[in-house]
Amino acid sequence: MRAGDAYPWLMARGGAGDPFDLHVVACILSLAWAEAVADGGGLPEGLGLDGDAAAGMITRLFPDAFPALAPLLPGPAVLGDDEMAVRDLLWMYADGGTALQRCLSAMIARRCTRPNHLWQDLGLRNRGELSLLMSRHFGLLAARNSQDMKWKKYLYRTICRSEGFSLCTAPVCSDCEDFDNCFGAEEGEAVLAHIRSDRPHRHP
Repeated sequence: MRAGDAYPWLMARGGAGDPFDLHVVACILSLAWAEAVADGGGLPEGLGLDGDAAAGMITRLFPDAFPALAPLLPGPAVLGDDEMAVRDLLWMYADGGTALQRCLSAMIARRCTRPNHLWQDLGLRNRGELSLLMSRHFGLLAARNSQDMKWKKYLYRTICRSEGFSLCTAPVCSDCEDFDNCFGAEEGEAVLAHIRSDRPHRHP
């Protein structure tokens, strides 16, 4: 099943959760599913969740989809140091510390390792959906990104600063020659839209 087909299939099998949260998880899960089919792997690789955690999330949010996804669930999610740092940062700022937010922390961290804009590699429609996701579940962290820096850049910059490192030499962002790389428009077409139309996806 292609990711573009998986999304409506998943949404039709969603439970009684918040519609936006179901949408976000269905987007991520659709891309992870497509990657698993293409690579002959499993969902943990695309989700950053081990099999048990992924199974629990799918059972809660998309109970009727679990039988179809179960064969792709077994396996660990091997995390690198950078991914672990992003996951821990997000979890530290999770509003309420819910089971969904723990899963989102892991999934966002995993998708940060992909090459596109973060909103694209989460399968979302646009950057506005990512900003809404961050505000809803990681509110204080979202508030701290007051200059609307690109989210992947902001997450890594926050981690580096907490560890005493600096990603750039400019004293303030407005003086930096690389300003547009951190704050410029995050344009592009949604990855799921590319897959659904069978057109090749061009990275930004």
